[in-house]
Amino acid sequence: MEQKHTKKEILSILNELKVAGIATSGGDHIRIRMMHYALDDEFNIYISSMKGDPKIIQLTTNPSISLLAHESQEDINKSKEVEIIGKALILKKEKERNKALDAIAERSPVVAYLRNTGNESMLECIKVIPQTIKLRIFEEIVQGLPPTVIEFPENREGVKDIDLITRKAKSWIKELRAPFFTASAVSIFLGTAIAWVKTDIIHLRYFLLTLLAGLLLHAGTNVLNDYFDHKSGNDNINREFVRPFSGGSRMIQLGLLTPLEVLTGGFLFFFLGGSIGIYLVLERGMFILLLGLIGFISGMFYSWPRLNWGSRGIGELLVGINYGVLMTLGAFYVQTQKIALEPVIASLPIAFLITAVLYINEFPDYQADKKVGKKTLVVRLGRKKAAFGFIVLIFITYLSLGVGVILSILPLATLIALASLPFFLRAIKLSQTFHEKSFDLAPANAFTVMGHLITGLLLILSYVWLGFGSQQIEYSIVLTLVCVLIAVYYYRHIEAQRRTFFALKESLLNK
Repeated sequence: MEQKHTKKEILSILNELKVAGIATSGGDHIRIRMMHYALDDEFNIYISSMKGDPKIIQLTTNPSISLLAHESQEDINKSKEVEIIGKALILKKEKERNKALDAIAERSPVVAYLRNTGNESMLECIKVIPQTIKLRIFEEIVQGLPPTVIEFPENREGVKDIDLITRKAKSWIKELRAPFFTASAVSIFLGTAIAWVKTDIIHLRYFLLTLLAGLLLHAGTNVLNDYFDHKSGNDNINREFVRPFSGGSRMIQLGLLTPLEVLTGGFLFFFLGGSIGIYLVLERGMFILLLGLIGFISGMFYSWPRLNWGSRGIGELLVGINYGVLMTLGAFYVQTQKIALEPVIASLPIAFLITAVLYINEFPDYQADKKVGKKTLVVRLGRKKAAFGFIVLIFITYLSLGVGVILSILPLATLIALASLPFFLRAIKLSQTFHEKSFDLAPANAFTVMGHLITGLLLILSYVWLGFGSQQIEYSIVLTLVCVLIAVYYYRHIEAQRRTFFALKESLLNK
């Protein structure tokens, strides 16, 4: 049957409409969301969303996409809908991206605001290349007439094996939540730096193996935590989570990894990390076995249904001990084969702060954790009291540092870590104001994460100063400047994003 409606007519319908239902696929799951769109004369559709948005994550791993634009009329017989099936790709070329964002901004108030305030870097821009377009008109449907179909065979191509591998790899990268590996890395670098100052030697091979084992065990903990939160129903009912701080990786929920893949991956990471640990035990001493067993049991059973440390109100304590004290002491022991008080005391600020990171990230998960019986400290205390508990954590962080210096256990240079205090003062203020509002609390999560990292870097730097000594002072100066610039940049970056989102919210509410 010949085409009843022209391309020009269909373009006109799409141009008149501003919003379409956007459906993306992830495994066995379909996600549908209404989004503003723009289009060109070749039927290419342009949409935009925040970087890290679940829909963007799905499109980067599975670019298949379907759009449905509906035009409702008072006379139902005149109602129309246009369905577009195509392939999505993220626009990278600046000229094409800017042109697309300008077109979307004419329809989307969110994109318009971020564009006008110079914050378009927060956005991803997606181009949907059409493969099939169907126009349906109600009066034609009831007459049994087929829809008008436009095919774009030039836009069809099979999925290559390398694309499937790449997509799966991207899903695993997100599953690991690698940015949070700094919790392990900071402690291992700190313990190694203290050992260097004490012995004037670094065993590079043992350091690298320690770092790899720590990261693998950290990865295993993250992955198994995702699996058991999925099995308990926690992640499925969690609607308050704030990316990327809470709610897990969402890879299972988005259908990008199966529960079995995640469970298998978690065990594999623990096996690999444990294997390296056994090698270090044989090479450097049995004390590593004790530390490794504590870390293994803590991580493996953090969310395991029967023990489930995270639900017993001791998960936060175990995180602080493992990612602070044990990793720092373990890294020190691998280098020196000695047990000492200094790495333990030096690790305390890091231990309290990684506990604070987990603690503040539990606020957005409060309702979901409470419903499934995951009794974290925030659930036990309630968000209002827990906000005061956050102040206590920050206070004892700096108290432990000061006491360590006063007792001459830590060198005076470690007081440089006090420079991270502005991050936590900002986080405290936000937590006191927005502990019940997960979206508004997000900057406090960011300040706490970066504050932990900056504190760790400054403590490491203080020992690097001592290691270099006065003969190589220029290295210390350069490293100090780099650390200061990192701290200033991220403080200003988080604060700028906070102001942007708050202003955007106010702008939309006042429309």
